[in-house]
Amino acid sequence: MKFSYFQERAVARKGKAEVNQRLPKVVDRDVLTEHDDAFYLAEMTRGIFRAGFVWRIIDNKWQGFEQAFSGFVPVYWQQVPPERLEQLADDTRIVRNWQKIETVPRNAGMIVEVAEQHGSFGQFLANWPSSDQAGLLDYFKINGARLAGATAQHFLRRVGWDGFVLSPDVVTALKNHNLMDASATSKRGLRQAQQMFNQWHEETGLPYSHLSRIVSMNVDAAPPERKPRRT
Repeated sequence: MKFSYFQERAVARKGKAEVNQRLPKVVDRDVLTEHDDAFYLAEMTRGIFRAGFVWRIIDNKWQGFEQAFSGFVPVYWQQVPPERLEQLADDTRIVRNWQKIETVPRNAGMIVEVAEQHGSFGQFLANWPSSDQAGLLDYFKINGARLAGATAQHFLRRVGWDGFVLSPDVVTALKNHNLMDASATSKRGLRQAQQMFNQWHEETGLPYSHLSRIVSMNVDAAPPERKPRRT
């Protein structure tokens, strides 16, 4: 299926100005190498704590997170003493979710290992092609903690790596047009989505993040549920 179908439908529904306004900012891949490894551990952790929670609350408390985690330096957190983690479980500056606190050492270890091989985590991301986002997501799932599914996709979008996000609207659009027949969290589903976005990128030259957002604008928001009237 040609991407022009989705693009024309999004413009017809939203208007060209609104479509353009909603498109994510695209950064040059060199920008990824300008951030230090602590930046990436912090953004991973932010996404993990946001998952299943009200994003605004995490963002409003984020300065406290930065202080409590001492700037998220991966070399320190990969070998952090257990008692330090226990202290965080009682720290009111953060959301005290033990399972999510425990992800920091493991993700720090992944970042340190990658940086030793590639020079920095940012360089690792800059070298990984958007045409194999499914492979990168699989790497995070295997080597990281709580970095499966949408959490990793939103992390990549926030740091500026160009990729698709399989939001509910994107998945619905793909399935409505028989372009995906598997779960969006399965390897098969990710590969099907990757194949389509690769095809559309070659067809249009548009960034993957723009393709993803435009597809999402092809699905109507669900109407609010109405409460039954009392009679």
